[in-house]
Amino acid sequence: MEQANSAPPAVEIVSVVKRFGYLTAVDGVSLTLEKGEFLTIFGPNGAGKTTLIKIMAGLTNPSSGSARINGRPVQDHDDEARRDIGLISHQTFTYGQLTAMENLLFFARLYGVEEPSARCQGLLEEVGLSKRSHEPVRSFSRGMLQRLSIARALVHDPSILLLDEPFTGLDQHAAETLKRQLRRLKDERRTLVMITHNLEQGVALGTRVVLQVAGKFVLDTPAESIDPVQFGKVYFEKVGQEHY
Repeated sequence: MEQANSAPPAVEIVSVVKRFGYLTAVDGVSLTLEKGEFLTIFGPNGAGKTTLIKIMAGLTNPSSGSARINGRPVQDHDDEARRDIGLISHQTFTYGQLTAMENLLFFARLYGVEEPSARCQGLLEEVGLSKRSHEPVRSFSRGMLQRLSIARALVHDPSILLLDEPFTGLDQHAAETLKRQLRRLKDERRTLVMITHNLEQGVALGTRVVLQVAGKFVLDTPAESIDPVQFGKVYFEKVGQEHY
């Protein structure tokens, strides 16, 4: 009896190259992530990490190669593929004149979320903003905006979350809140990809670690196998004296 086909990978990147004129930002990267993996990407500034995240999110097309989310090509503007993705980046993608609730409702309705008010209220409670839900977000601190950004990215219940330096600029309270959220998502077996410069946080949260240098992956290993001292040696061998 023939067995049913297995589910496609959550993320599948095949020989992706991205050029900007004479600059090659991503240079032949291939990557396969199964459901529930948490990939942490380390690397120096200018390594092409953010460009790779944008390709995964469908925000920019590769010059060559392909990117698929749950088997669907994101570069073809596949709506179902986009629906599977949540993105947290340096930009919060929120509107300062709107309240926290209004911001979430705007995105919930864009995605056709059922019972949007209940969904948004629940998310605001999860990220600790329910008491500020009716205040314009222009008055929010960086940490509060980042927590709202997490709620925005999750409003349509995506199976894959992409995070580009999510801890940047956060105070200790906001950083702890974000770590709790990421651990919960990891426990729920969401697929996560996170760029960070923080070795301790990245290794502790991730299940798999890659080091990206000059557009290429030069190391790909399970997070549990990482020895911080040895990783530091590999990093400086590959990058030289350039720091995170």
